[in-house]
Amino acid sequence: MRLEAFLSLFLRWNSRINLAAERDGPAIRQRHVVDSLQILGLLPPGNLPAADLGTGGGFPGLVLAIAQPERPWHLVESDRRKAAFLTSAAAELSLRQVWVHAERIETVALPPVAVVTARALAPLPDLLAYAARLLAPDGVAILPKGRTAEAELTAAAPDWTMQVERFASRTDPDATLLRLSGIRRAGP
Repeated sequence: MRLEAFLSLFLRWNSRINLAAERDGPAIRQRHVVDSLQILGLLPPGNLPAADLGTGGGFPGLVLAIAQPERPWHLVESDRRKAAFLTSAAAELSLRQVWVHAERIETVALPPVAVVTARALAPLPDLLAYAARLLAPDGVAILPKGRTAEAELTAAAPDWTMQVERFASRTDPDATLLRLSGIRRAGP
């Protein structure tokens, strides 16, 4: 029920502030909501805090917070209009475990989190720098990537070490979900 309420709010706000290029409910549901929900099965068990970087219109962070209301979520979005939408949606949907941070990822101050997610935000080397700063020592980053996933892993290899798990996307045959743990800067 909350996902339908979220979709209704999203469509209303999207007509005013351009949260996503798609304009109709079925396209947004498949392209964004269903795509975000596939991350659920990759989250570590328990209710340890998570952060979604560059949340935009709520994907995947707000969708995951709706689907897993016991886990605290920090949504980081520097675009103040999108952050206003996220704040309003969290309030209207009674998501008391959601905190919206209307600031840049590079400067946001969060307690260490168990999970970092980010969707369509930046190349992997940049995402690793953001995630490494925010993750608890045993935390994981879950990052949906398109057809450039392997090239991005190769680009990150000189500067980063990590354990990599790959999962086929259920919504895009060219996409991969990466679950990364043990993220560390490579030594000299």
